[in-house]
Amino acid sequence: MKAMLHLLLRPPLALGMKATEAALRLGLSAMAGQSQARRLLLPPLASRLAPSPPSSAHRPVTLRNLLSPTIASQCLSEKSVHYHITTTHFSTEASDMDHPTAAEEMYQKMLKSVEAKTMPPNAWLWSMIDSCSNKEDIKLLFQILQKLRVFRLSNLRISANFNENLCRKVTEACARAGAIEYGLKALWTHNVYGITPTIGSAHYLLQHAKEQNDTKLMENVIHVLSRNSLPLQPGTADIVFSICYNADRWDLLSKYGERFIKAGVKLHRAAFDIWMDFAAKVGDSQSIWNINSLRGRSVKHYTLASGFACAKGSLLDRNPENAAAMIKLLYKHLPDQKKPFVKDELEKLIAEWPTEVVKRQKKDNRKTLEEALIKDIPTMVDCLTKFGLDIPVDLDKLPTPQLQVA
Repeated sequence: MKAMLHLLLRPPLALGMKATEAALRLGLSAMAGQSQARRLLLPPLASRLAPSPPSSAHRPVTLRNLLSPTIASQCLSEKSVHYHITTTHFSTEASDMDHPTAAEEMYQKMLKSVEAKTMPPNAWLWSMIDSCSNKEDIKLLFQILQKLRVFRLSNLRISANFNENLCRKVTEACARAGAIEYGLKALWTHNVYGITPTIGSAHYLLQHAKEQNDTKLMENVIHVLSRNSLPLQPGTADIVFSICYNADRWDLLSKYGERFIKAGVKLHRAAFDIWMDFAAKVGDSQSIWNINSLRGRSVKHYTLASGFACAKGSLLDRNPENAAAMIKLLYKHLPDQKKPFVKDELEKLIAEWPTEVVKRQKKDNRKTLEEALIKDIPTMVDCLTKFGLDIPVDLDKLPTPQLQVA
């Protein structure tokens, strides 16, 4: 009996299956012996009395009856803790799902209004656009735009699209939420959302591409503009050229420069400056002269960038005298407040440009160009002095062949 109690009072988790079965068999045999002894000692009165509920000693013997009250309460406590943890976790997830975003709330309000055959106020739509913060919000925005377009057409008999300001606001929201693919949809001429595409919205996406230094997005925007017959503007070229310059993509700048010219776009002075400066940077003198010819048709005076690009083109063509004449002409026609910057540009031409342009050449041509620049740049500076433009510069900053090789 002591052995049975010892086994039963041990924690159930410490008992193995064999120990539990042994305790059960021991308990059954002990209780069977007790029951037989009582039948021998007690008189047979039970047969003449009304049946009464079985006592605890006569209940069917089960594993649950054998467990002590302490162990049973411990099991119930563990169950309740597990249930509490489970319900708490579920209630936490449910509470998170019960809090929609501001954009979702506005979507539901407008959806109910449309379903009730009532046009929602414009302020609700603007509020939803301003509150979009992720791709899911943008997806809901385009869904409600499509529903509003159908409602305007079928119930209000309004066939016109929303005003152009909406396109700009939508593209801003798309860029802000990182849903650029939806921003490109806003540039489609024929769309189911009632959006009127504008070149200003395209410029916003291009500006976003510039901030991200994303040439792929830039190409996608230009492709969508072409597919939807949206005319290219001088402002478009300004952004595209600056993106190509910052990304160091001369191939893209050349490609889109030709496209803008063929489209008849009158480039701004800033676009010509970027184009010519980049051509000088890569050492393409022929492109410098071609771009300068185009520039002369629409822009009268040289700027610092275009003037020094021409001077560099002359140096690339081994004509330092023409380079000096170009710098003198530039200095003469520049406004007085900009003339001091000529010295800064000349110093950059001496100290920085030779290294930059040489490293971009093919290996077979680098040494020849380097030797030519080291010889021709001092000659250009001497010519400036002869022409009456004495600008003090430090020729010691001109890279030497030994430094260039290093």
